[in-house]
Amino acid sequence: MTTANYVQAKPQSIWRAPEVSFRFWPVFLRNLLVWRKLAIPSLVGNIAEPLMWLIAFGYGMGALVGEVNVAGPAGTVAVPYILFLASGSICMSAMQAASFEALYSAFSRMHVQKTWDGIMNAPVSLDNVVLAEMLWAAFKSLFTVTAILGVMLALGISHSPKLFVAWPILFGVGITFSCIALIFNALAKGYDFFTYYFTLFLTPMMFLSGVFFPLEQLPVVVRVVADWLPLSNAVALVRPLFMDQWPTDAIRHLAVLAVYAVGSFWIALALTRKRFAK
Repeated sequence: MTTANYVQAKPQSIWRAPEVSFRFWPVFLRNLLVWRKLAIPSLVGNIAEPLMWLIAFGYGMGALVGEVNVAGPAGTVAVPYILFLASGSICMSAMQAASFEALYSAFSRMHVQKTWDGIMNAPVSLDNVVLAEMLWAAFKSLFTVTAILGVMLALGISHSPKLFVAWPILFGVGITFSCIALIFNALAKGYDFFTYYFTLFLTPMMFLSGVFFPLEQLPVVVRVVADWLPLSNAVALVRPLFMDQWPTDAIRHLAVLAVYAVGSFWIALALTRKRFAK
């Protein structure tokens, strides 16, 4: 009796390199077409809270604080507090908008509505679906910050032409935080799980990244940690542009954001592959 020899294929590692192509584009367009139906309510919801922060703290506390000393390429510069706050809060808005989309909306499509399963019945891989979700969350955050930036320009907070450079930087901020959020999306069993992400990660980062007060006010040990947070590096890139200056150490700040984005996307993709392999 002879026994047939079967060669068992070795399971692919979840940590293998991303296998992406332009097949992500139809998934991106699908999210865009669905969102168009609720664009106005979504936009109002995304910009209302940041504008309330800006008005309440910028004009209210700004009247008490006056000016804030900010280190710049030419030395320390005194800027109005509302300008200081606006340049930090727009980075915070990009962070929050991308995080909400990559958490609640992406989880609904992945787990609740089973939209991802339906998409993958077509010749679209899971890697492309995750890439599309990441880029869609970043695009939605860019749409939000563009609207907020328009309000800031209307209020006369800053008219620096260098703000055009802030636009692609803020898109990069959206990419970074959407990648981080997709890690928690892959781990979540329900919507309540996202509370840990906002309470233990995003909220502390808001207060340790120079959004509301200069990083120089922090203790030395905390400052060392804060210098490597993604939001701190985003603020360090955007704030000088509001002041009509070019940021210092721009390469380092961009590199930090890039490392967070690439590393987080790789981890998120691996965890999502593991989830769908079950």
